[in-house]
Amino acid sequence: MRSLVFHKPGCIALEERPVPTPGYSEVVIQVTLTTICGTDLHILKGEYAVKQGLILGHEAVGIIHEVGQGITDYKVGDRVLVGAITPCGQCGACLNGNRSQCGGPAGGWKLGNTIDGAQAEYVCIPYAQANLAKIPDALRDAQVILLADIASTGIAAAENGSIQLGDSVAIFAQGPIGLCATAGARLRGAGLIIAVDSNPTRIAMAQQMGADVILNFTETNVLEEIRRITGGDGVDVAIEALGTQSTFENALRSVRPGGTVSSVGVYSGKLSIPLESFDAGLGDKKIVTTLCPGGKERMRRLMELIAHHRLDLTPLLTHHFSLSQIVEAYDFFGHQRDGVLKVAITPAPAPPAVTPLPDFLPFAQGRSKACETPSEARRSALEIRSRESEGEDRCYEV
Repeated sequence: MRSLVFHKPGCIALEERPVPTPGYSEVVIQVTLTTICGTDLHILKGEYAVKQGLILGHEAVGIIHEVGQGITDYKVGDRVLVGAITPCGQCGACLNGNRSQCGGPAGGWKLGNTIDGAQAEYVCIPYAQANLAKIPDALRDAQVILLADIASTGIAAAENGSIQLGDSVAIFAQGPIGLCATAGARLRGAGLIIAVDSNPTRIAMAQQMGADVILNFTETNVLEEIRRITGGDGVDVAIEALGTQSTFENALRSVRPGGTVSSVGVYSGKLSIPLESFDAGLGDKKIVTTLCPGGKERMRRLMELIAHHRLDLTPLLTHHFSLSQIVEAYDFFGHQRDGVLKVAITPAPAPPAVTPLPDFLPFAQGRSKACETPSEARRSALEIRSRESEGEDRCYEV
């Protein structure tokens, strides 16, 4: 099967791997749709460590290909959604309701982190009985794929922020997760939703997802404007959705005394809390963090929102690529080209209406001898494997 394999920071390759065989409590699904997450970019850049040779990806819609022992109520041919978090359902963390922390810190995130992931033609799902959500016939793959991670994560940021009816909420950064947090704030009944970003595409989408006020941080003093809008109090809840010192600090400064900062960004550097923004620890401000909730019941509930038209995530899937184009898709997504929000990856050839792709540059400055030109990056998987057999470097550095 074709698989996107991580070799080292900056180096990924589309390779052939054996189709997995399910063990006890496992199911193998044939992937019909997957995507690339911002966390995958953290891995590629070396900001989050995983083992060499790992198949990346943690979001998948697919059809059951083979069922392992110990699985009931699922059969070959069932169409299923798999959450990015695949908890066992039996450990102490799971039984205490912290399924994303299954087995240890962030332990519920297995696919594309500690075991082979979903950016392949097939993927093996652990603890499948607890993690496969059957998709209603009325829902298309594209309607549910983003529930696996970014929607579950963004909405959870609103849930963990304990947004109450009529609350004022500021969401710092309107990337895919921030946009879902904006939608989550609306679903929770926030009275005022303030979205902070500077990207025109994301600003327009934030309005579509439910933002009442847009603050472009390149044009206005965001903190001063939030104070003005809220009558000097600050917001009840601030959601940090980028994972940088500046956005975290601004979120903390924007909340009223007794307010909540719900942090959902992935931080890759040192994070500190300025004393004045934290009122020297005396302001009764709360900081909560979130890892995507998983499990089949979470996926089922999210699909109910789609089925009953409370949530539409399809506008976020702005670009489509085939699996054979996935290396190029990483570059395209990582550089936020052409207003991209999320990319859809299908094992089948890309549809005829796919947006034309411009030439691209690698993430790192300059090119190493292993770095391919745009024309080389468009070679087929067969040509890549042919080069490998001749002893050349098999990685595309992006």
